[in-house]
Amino acid sequence: MDINKIYDAIVIGGGSAGLSAAIYLGRAQYKVLVIEKEVIGGQITITSDVVNYPGIIQTSGKELADHMKEQALHFGAEFLIGEVKDVDLKDEIKVVKTDKGEYEALSVVIATGASPRKIGFDGELEYAGRGVAYCATCDGEFFTGQHVFVIGGGFAAAEESMFLTKYAKSVTVVVREKNFTCAESIAKEVLEHDKINVVFETELLEVTGEDNIQKAVFRDNKKNETYEYDADSEDGFGVFVFAGYEPASKLFKDKIELDERGYIITDINQKTNIDGVYGAGDICVKDLRQVVTAVSDGATAATSIEKYLSPIHKKLGIKRESTKAAPVISGKGNTDHEDTTTQDGFIDSGMKAQLQPIFDKFEKTVVLKGYIDDSPISKEVKGFLDEVKELTDKVRVELIHKSEKEEASIEYPSIAFYNEEDEYLGVQLHGVPGGHEFNSFIVAMYNAAGPGQPIDEGILKRIKEIDKKTNIKVVISLSCTMCPDVVMGSSRIALENDQVEMEMYDMAHFPEIREKYQIKSVPCMIINDEEVHFGKKKIDDIVELLA
Repeated sequence: MDINKIYDAIVIGGGSAGLSAAIYLGRAQYKVLVIEKEVIGGQITITSDVVNYPGIIQTSGKELADHMKEQALHFGAEFLIGEVKDVDLKDEIKVVKTDKGEYEALSVVIATGASPRKIGFDGELEYAGRGVAYCATCDGEFFTGQHVFVIGGGFAAAEESMFLTKYAKSVTVVVREKNFTCAESIAKEVLEHDKINVVFETELLEVTGEDNIQKAVFRDNKKNETYEYDADSEDGFGVFVFAGYEPASKLFKDKIELDERGYIITDINQKTNIDGVYGAGDICVKDLRQVVTAVSDGATAATSIEKYLSPIHKKLGIKRESTKAAPVISGKGNTDHEDTTTQDGFIDSGMKAQLQPIFDKFEKTVVLKGYIDDSPISKEVKGFLDEVKELTDKVRVELIHKSEKEEASIEYPSIAFYNEEDEYLGVQLHGVPGGHEFNSFIVAMYNAAGPGQPIDEGILKRIKEIDKKTNIKVVISLSCTMCPDVVMGSSRIALENDQVEMEMYDMAHFPEIREKYQIKSVPCMIINDEEVHFGKKKIDDIVELLA
């Protein structure tokens, strides 16, 4: 056992609770690793306005999360973008197994949060992505000028209903209870909003339609009668569901004590029933799930760990040394960077510094061909590629203007991946891969140049067995936290099999593809211009669809 390679604490989950724990542990000079599978910041990053965090008059969820991460880095916390596959928590040395390898620690903080709950009305699953949605920030724009229903009476429903008024013609909030279950001040804002109507003691029973939902059936429980809403246009309408959350605790079943709903049971110090294991944030049993309670949980867990570690350090002969600020461990790229644009350009100096260790690992040169025309988005593509080519000599950029050499097979603008032998590698990005997709872009280059991310041999074998020409279009929004997984998985398949081509489309700049396939939610994956699939998918899910 190499004591020097064992972390004092591993935090599973990089949301508000996990970041708070990392800040407190790092400041106390403990060696801490934060493992996050998607986006540093968690659910709060898709919140447009935060106005109830003490001391902060107003900010965005993204900005607040970014500041927390900066603090954690400043105090020496390390970050790994990866997915936890299994944990062994019973012994003194805890083992966390990820898709990037195994890590050991003396303590663990579980802060994996919770995801939106489906409520089970008829048509909910069938029309997900075709009118039924769960993220106003990701999908609100799809319903510009349409009527929208918001299902739920809690804080999220109230907050998101106000956000949706930016796009929707009108919003109706459908509350099953007699009143809102959120703070009275928030409920009052909703009730007084001139674009929002609220109906209480009402449930959504069913949605139906053809390409999109066209009709909804409601039940007024007070009057004990049903009524229908029919769309007044071919575009349909939207249903946004905000009916609570399901804890992301499946991995910990039979490992620690959970309640009947799957939430982690902790004591006042956030300790679970296992020594050295703590819970924090929305995954725990609690009455209020807000940023302020999440950061409180993280801080409490961290200070409890300090007391727990002291006798263990003495026993193992570990002397704590001052930690230094550490960069993100980038096995999967920095999905925590949503907006790479700064006043100086697309890629800021901090990001450039973090990218250098990745570029240093490149085994081959990647050629990026930018196919551009005179459109505004082409100018952005050119500016983006101009910055990329200055980052490393392992990436070569070629700009090809449509007027000089028009490629009939290219939809402009496009960033296409080639190798040094001028062979097309099957990956095209239509639009600037900013926001959360900057990570997808870097990972695709890393996989194209080698050595590439580790990949399960069974999945790789199935990828190699694909023997028919396949085109995958992935339609994304740069603000979508679920889209990068689909883009990364699809691009990896294309890079491993020359029968497969992957194209990413930023739906903000390609409305025609949105209209053609009646897309009402992202991520959207279109296979061979026929099969349409919505929602987050890992590489093994995509392989299953292509088999």
